Amino acid sequence: MVYLSGFDTESMRLLGRQTDRFLQPGEYFVGDASHRVCTLLGSCVSVTLWNPERRIGAMSHFVLATRAGTLHDTHVELDARYGDEALQLMLRELERFEIAPAQCHAKVFGGGNMFPAQHMSCIADVGRRNGEAAREMLHAHGIHVVSESLFGVGHRQIVFDIEEGDVWSRQVRPCFSADDA
Repeated sequence: MVYLSGFDTESMRLLGRQTDRFLQPGEYFVGDASHRVCTLLGSCVSVTLWNPERRIGAMSHFVLATRAGTLHDTHVELDARYGDEALQLMLRELERFEIAPAQCHAKVFGGGNMFPAQHMSCIADVGRRNGEAAREMLHAHGIHVVSESLFGVGHRQIVFDIEEGDVWSRQVRPCFSADDA
């Protein structure tokens, strides 16, 4: 169970139900209104897609925006650790429900800086690259982003209630400061 605090009473009541699925990094989920999905994000990003008419949704938890060196290799199996491939996998599953990308509402979360005391740009920029890539990918597929909570410092706890299309996000700053590093 994921510990959640800082949510209002109504949110906590809804969250009191059994959580159906916890996404690990590199996983995605597609399901109907009977499901709720949660995850914990640092520099990773989650994209939720929700079709309000059918109450079917999808959620990813990707680690990197794209995989290097496989752009034109059609023999490589899709891997949800990469944002572009996770989105393809989710859209493929939604297509089985006869849901087109433009029929979905998207929400994007994560991309946090987990090491604010580190001034190495390659570490700090991973989350930002992931978040910006998610925005670009969704735009390229004609999917409207209705909400986002990206970047900043620390990790996020995310809960996606597919029945209502609601996503709760709580950002938690690290317990250490730059002086501790």
